[in-house]
Amino acid sequence: MTGYAALLRGIAPSLPNNSNDKLRGVFEQLGFEKVASVLASGNILFHSAETDVPALEQRIQDALVAELGIGGGTIIRSRQELRKLLDSDPFPGLTHGRGTYLTATFLKDGTSAPKKLPEQPDPLVEVVGFDKPARAFLWIIDNSEAGKTPDFMAWLDKTYGKNITTRTWLTVQRIVKKLESLE
Repeated sequence: MTGYAALLRGIAPSLPNNSNDKLRGVFEQLGFEKVASVLASGNILFHSAETDVPALEQRIQDALVAELGIGGGTIIRSRQELRKLLDSDPFPGLTHGRGTYLTATFLKDGTSAPKKLPEQPDPLVEVVGFDKPARAFLWIIDNSEAGKTPDFMAWLDKTYGKNITTRTWLTVQRIVKKLESLE
């Protein structure tokens, strides 16, 4: 059995069908084991013998649409992939905070990696790079100007549409810690 994290896009915890209880229920109905959640923002953990990640993503997304009307998108990473990403220490010496909002944007499996990263004209963002094994953009946001969406996020949305989802580095760390506790 492999431990996975399903990173669900577009989850609004205030909506009744987006609650962790209902999300976990869909995963349990699909027959997955050790189903758990991290925070209330669409991070569902589970174990499965299945290894075809694109098929898992599609199966879960189809069930979320059918059972709860959630069509935002499902992106899956294994515990091993996320652990390797954490161990690579892409933000050396930095801690997540107001001036250093550490962020990872994951691409849906099968989505093409960028040929070239965009230039960095946005003074609020430092693009650290793209981690190929984890299929994730790593970037730092200066979040001191509340309410301003960085240009890099607009580029990601324009380029990849619903084939991405973003998590803070703290959330990625929490997901890995809980996945490891379920082993």
